[in-house]
Amino acid sequence: MNLLDAITSPDDVKSLSLDELGELSDEVRQLLIDKVSATGGHLGPNLGVVELTIALHHVFESPREPLIFDTSHQSYVHKVLTGRASQFDTLRKKGGLSGYTSRSESEHDWTESSHASAALSYADGLAKAKELAGAGEDRVVAVVGDGALTGGMCWEALNNIAAGERNVVIVVNDNGRSYSPTIGGFARNLTRLRDQLAQIRMQRSYDEVMETGKKTLKSMGWVGERTFEALRAIKEGVKYQVVPSEMFPELGMKYIGPVEGHDLKALLQAFSYARSHDGPIIVHVVTEKGHGFAPAVNHVADQMHSTGVIDPITGEALTASVPGWTSVFSEELLKAAHQRSDIVAITAAMAGPTGLTPFAEQFPERFFDVGIAEQHAVTSAAGMALGGLHPVVAIYATFLNRAFDQLLMDAGLLSQPVTLVLDRSGVTGSDGASHNGVWDLAIASIVPGIRIAAPRDPARLREEFNEAIAHGTGPTVVRFPKGDIGTDVDAVERLPGGTDILFRPAGEAADDELEILLVAVGSFAENAVVMAENVAGDGLRVTVVDPRWVIPIDPVLIAMAAGSDMVVVYEDGIVRGGVGSALAEALASAEVDTPLRQLAFPDVFPLHGSRTEILREYGLDPASGEAQLREWAESLRD
Repeated sequence: MNLLDAITSPDDVKSLSLDELGELSDEVRQLLIDKVSATGGHLGPNLGVVELTIALHHVFESPREPLIFDTSHQSYVHKVLTGRASQFDTLRKKGGLSGYTSRSESEHDWTESSHASAALSYADGLAKAKELAGAGEDRVVAVVGDGALTGGMCWEALNNIAAGERNVVIVVNDNGRSYSPTIGGFARNLTRLRDQLAQIRMQRSYDEVMETGKKTLKSMGWVGERTFEALRAIKEGVKYQVVPSEMFPELGMKYIGPVEGHDLKALLQAFSYARSHDGPIIVHVVTEKGHGFAPAVNHVADQMHSTGVIDPITGEALTASVPGWTSVFSEELLKAAHQRSDIVAITAAMAGPTGLTPFAEQFPERFFDVGIAEQHAVTSAAGMALGGLHPVVAIYATFLNRAFDQLLMDAGLLSQPVTLVLDRSGVTGSDGASHNGVWDLAIASIVPGIRIAAPRDPARLREEFNEAIAHGTGPTVVRFPKGDIGTDVDAVERLPGGTDILFRPAGEAADDELEILLVAVGSFAENAVVMAENVAGDGLRVTVVDPRWVIPIDPVLIAMAAGSDMVVVYEDGIVRGGVGSALAEALASAEVDTPLRQLAFPDVFPLHGSRTEILREYGLDPASGEAQLREWAESLRD
C-alpha cells in the first residue's frame, strides 16, 4: 500500500519518519500531476509547495494552529494531507472540490478568499483572538508568496504583527514570481539576501565558512551575541541561519532563512525552531514553481501557474486554443499604441493573462507592472493622466473590488482619462466565488461621470475600446467575459445615441400581443436574440437592443421603454446596482411607469462550476430566460 493511502489527517503525517516523508512527497507530487492534468487547475504552484506543506503539517497542530494560505491556490497539498485526496477527480467541478481553501470542506480550512495579500491580516486577527481566549501559546501560520508581498495589505499587516508579541509564523514562499516574475525593490532585496547567505553555504572548509561568515555578518552591521548565534548555527551545519530582521529591517522581527524549500530536513528544522520561538517570526523558504515536473519548470510563461487539461507526461494542452476576448483587446491596444505615444499600459502582476505581454515587448518604456497592487495601479494611472498620458489599466473584473476607492476618489473625483479594461467579467466558472466578476458593474456604475462599455462581440470590443481611449474627461471601463469571443452579432440599426437594435419584430402588433424591450448587456446579446425569436409565437413582440455603453443610460432607452408594455434587462452582474438598477432609476426620474424586470444574479456568491452550469443554476441561460419572459408576460395579462 502507498503511504498516501493511509493519510486521512495531519496526525498520520506526524507519525512518519524523514525517509517516509520523502516517499510521501513523491506520491503527493505524482497524484497532483495525474489529477490536475485531467481537471485543470493550479498545477505549478502546488508542485512547488509539496515538501513545505508536508513539513508544516508535521510540525504544527492543524486545525488548532491555523494554516492560512495566501490566495490559497497553492493549497492542494494541504487538501491531500487533510483527507481529501480521493476527491481530486472533482477538482473545480460543480459540487466538487474547490480550487481554493473552503470552510465548508474541512475544519483545516480557515479562509475562502482567493485574493492575494490577505493572509497576514487574517493571521494577525486570529492571533489576537487566541490571545484574548487564553490560547496565545498556539501558533498561527501564514504562508505568503513573494509575489503577494508586493501587495500593500501585506505591509499593513506586517506593521501590526511586528508591534505585538503574538505567535505568528510568517512563511515566505519565495519562488520569484506570482503569475509572472516578482518585481520591485522587495524582489531585489530577496535576491540579494539569497546571494549573500548562499556564499556562506558554498564554502568547503570550516575556516573558510567562519571567515566568510564574519565578513558577511559584519557588513550587515552585526555585533556581539547575534554574531555568535549565527556563527554557531553555521558551525553546527544547520540548514538555516538566524539573522537580525534582514528581510524587513525596520520591523525587528526574527528571521530564519533562506531555507531550501525541497529539503525536508531543513524545513523540519526551520519550522521546529519557529514553533519554539516566542513572538512573530519570518521563515524564508526558497521553492521552485512546478518542482518535479519538467514541463512545468520549463514552461517559460508562468511555470504552469494554471492549466487546462494537459498530457500528464509531456504537459501539452489537450484542448484546442481558440481566439478569445483577451487576444482581441491585446491586438487593438497595440494598434492604438503605434498611433498614439501617450498610451501607456499597467498591469498588477498579470501581463500575460490580461493580454499586455505583446505591448510590454514592443513598448517596454510605456509598460508598468506594479505587482499585486491594484489600488496603486489605479492611482498611479491617475497620476500618469495628470501628467498628460492616457493609461490603460488591464485587470480581472474581480480585482476591481480592491481598487474601488482609488477609482472613485483618485480617478473619478479628478475626472482623469483612465481606461480600465476588465477581463473575466461576469461568470468565470471553475475558480469560484472570489474570482467571478459579477460585482464590477455595481461597483463602477456609482462613480460620477464614469462611462462603462460592455461589448457584445469582436467588432464592438475594438470599436468601444477605441471610443474609451478617445474619451478625455473622466474614467472609462471596457468589460468582457472569459473565454471564446465567437462571431460578430450585427445590428439591424444604430440609433443616434449609439444604441444598437439587434432584433425587431416584423409587421404590426396585434391587439393581444405584448411589446417587450429586452436590453441585452455585453455577451448576452446573442442569447437575447435567440430568446426573442423563440417567444415570437407566444404573443410576445420582443425588441432586443444593445446599449453598447451601458453607463450612463442612453436617453433613447427611456423613450423606447415608454412605448413598451415591459422592459427586461439581461445582464451578467448582480441584480442590485447594475444596468437594470440604473435604468429603473432613470425611468422613475422620467416618470415612465413601464414595469421593469431583471435577468441578473441575485445577492449570492456564485460557486465554482462551468460558466454554462452557473448561468443555468441562476436562470440566466437562454432556455431559463425564455421561460421567465413568458411567466412575466402572463402576469401582465392577468
